[in-house]
Amino acid sequence: MTGHGATAEANDRMVRDFLAAWERRDTDHIVERFAEDGVYHSTPLTPIVGREAIRAFVAGFADKPPGRIEIHRQLASATVVMNERTDHIFLNGQPVSLPIMGVFDIGDGHILAWREYFDLGPARAAYGV
Repeated sequence: MTGHGATAEANDRMVRDFLAAWERRDTDHIVERFAEDGVYHSTPLTPIVGREAIRAFVAGFADKPPGRIEIHRQLASATVVMNERTDHIFLNGQPVSLPIMGVFDIGDGHILAWREYFDLGPARAAYGV
């Protein structure tokens, strides 16, 4: 699955499998989906660049309770996948439902960049901020 031969269907499946890996805390699967110099940018926070940094970030969730990712809509092309979803997670021991808009730039069968747009309000509330 290269950038030239990737299909919308293949990219749609890759992102769905990628998000399912978050639910089961599969760090290797998550990290291997990124390009070597891939970027994860949870837009309210600082971008994380490169597989090594992404691995360190993802590994930080290994001992956290798994959440559930509910994809409401997902659109895919040969180079971009976009989804609207709700991440049902635990923050500070409290259940939080976080509405998210995600954008994945895809190339050569990998995630080049993953940007997420969401309101930090529900997360802050879990910490009493």
